[in-house]
Amino acid sequence: MSANESPAGRQPTATYDSPFMKACRREPVPHTPVWFMRQAGRSLPEYRKVREGIPMLESCMRPELVTEITLQPVRRHGVDAAIYFSDIVVPLKAIGLDLDIKPGVGPVVEQPVRTRADLARLRDLTPEDVSYVTEAIGLLTRELGSTPLIGFAGAPFTLASYLVEGGPSRTYENAKAMMYGDPELWADLLDRLADITAAFLKVQIEAGASAVQLFDSWVGALAPADYRRSVMPASAKVFEAVAGYGVPRIHFGVGTGELLGLMGEAGADVVGVDWRVPLDEAARRVGPGKALQGNLDPTVLFASTEAVETKTREVLDAAAGLEGHVFNLGHGVMPSTDPDALTRLVEYVHTHTAR
Repeated sequence: MSANESPAGRQPTATYDSPFMKACRREPVPHTPVWFMRQAGRSLPEYRKVREGIPMLESCMRPELVTEITLQPVRRHGVDAAIYFSDIVVPLKAIGLDLDIKPGVGPVVEQPVRTRADLARLRDLTPEDVSYVTEAIGLLTRELGSTPLIGFAGAPFTLASYLVEGGPSRTYENAKAMMYGDPELWADLLDRLADITAAFLKVQIEAGASAVQLFDSWVGALAPADYRRSVMPASAKVFEAVAGYGVPRIHFGVGTGELLGLMGEAGADVVGVDWRVPLDEAARRVGPGKALQGNLDPTVLFASTEAVETKTREVLDAAAGLEGHVFNLGHGVMPSTDPDALTRLVEYVHTHTAR
């Protein structure tokens, strides 16, 4: 094996020894690496400018535009990783489902999935369905050089919630009614979504993504026993499907303090933690052998620089004993966040943790 080759033999060579990749592998780092969920997006004026007049899903299908948007926060903030600009419903749109992302609402599905007959609409995803992803990642990895690119997908539970509810929900009553009332249909739905999600992640890894993150944004709505029985098998199937590539696999959800151990058990190498649980306590819940990612409250960025630094030190102090730590927010960057506050935060973490 050459010095520039990862153990899997097919991973981007330039990024292998980057601080982000080392932290994911729980190896010593020169400084704690930083990236932000939703770092490419509405908080940046340059993003709003290039997206002007272009619907969200269309913007995800234009390789040059995806490349520019993904690179914007790397240029501006000096983060240690880029995250591929897309949306969790892109693979569902790619297989022909009638859905759209409505401004101010989110993904809306024209015909919700409610019956066994509806499963027939969830066909396999092929690389040809998302050729624009392959093209965009090729453009990106050439531009990024030694900065890793994180690919991502929505986890089966969160995708199922959108499909069954027909759009965003606060209560998930239709999804939970299916999970409790027709567990066989629910299991089959999540299994199909696991296959689609795994295929989408494989496309990104094979195109050059250095790591992947599975977003289970809404899974915090579940009790641990329900997660273990009705969700974890599908998430584990996704992680297992990409295990052979040797890329770090990150798992993140919101409100998942009670699920952290199970989310690690599902197969992630890195467990994302929201702001509700301190990282030292999260490490206890997750157990050894996993890196952690997180977990500054995104709203802290609206406070003074001094307050941001105080809260950041609390996160870093709680992470001091971890095997591996990737600094992030406990959820995505909020649209009205001052971009300069993010730039200062990156610099502060890098300086404060320099080894």
